[in-house]
Amino acid sequence: MNNALLSRRWTMQLAFVALSLAIVFFQLLPLETVPRRWTGPDLLILITFVWAVRRPDYVPAILVAVVFLLGDLLFQRPPGLLAALTVLACEALKRRSRSLRDQTFPVEWLIVSGALLLVMLGNRLVLAILLIPQAPVGLTLIQLIMTILTYPLIAALSHFLFGVRPIAANDAEALRHGS
Repeated sequence: MNNALLSRRWTMQLAFVALSLAIVFFQLLPLETVPRRWTGPDLLILITFVWAVRRPDYVPAILVAVVFLLGDLLFQRPPGLLAALTVLACEALKRRSRSLRDQTFPVEWLIVSGALLLVMLGNRLVLAILLIPQAPVGLTLIQLIMTILTYPLIAALSHFLFGVRPIAANDAEALRHGS
């Protein structure tokens, strides 16, 4: 049983990396030449948070840090800022995942929304302190709202397409004692 859980964990970690790289690739494609007045959700952070809440063993901190640092470098953001904020929020969500397992989905959605808000505020605050040019506040708020509203869809897709369901109590015990 432990071998099956361990191989499933490795497979899902590879799936997380592949999915993250696909998201980054499609975001880098020059599909529009005119700047938009709105922005879509941050799918990379959404998938990371969904997987962290539901299956914390699928998104280890080092993997999240590497994926988001790569994103920082490719999207020409300050290297490591969003990566560090995301890792901190992700680890906080992982610590709460055991208690969230017994809660309803709206509670999970609310907790993740708070984490998204803190990451956005932390990012804007550090950029403002360092006097680094930022996107307009309205655009950032639109992205935050879109990200929060898209959470249920990403959670459902993760559940049905990838089988990322909240970890069962017996699986959590096996992972804790077996590996």
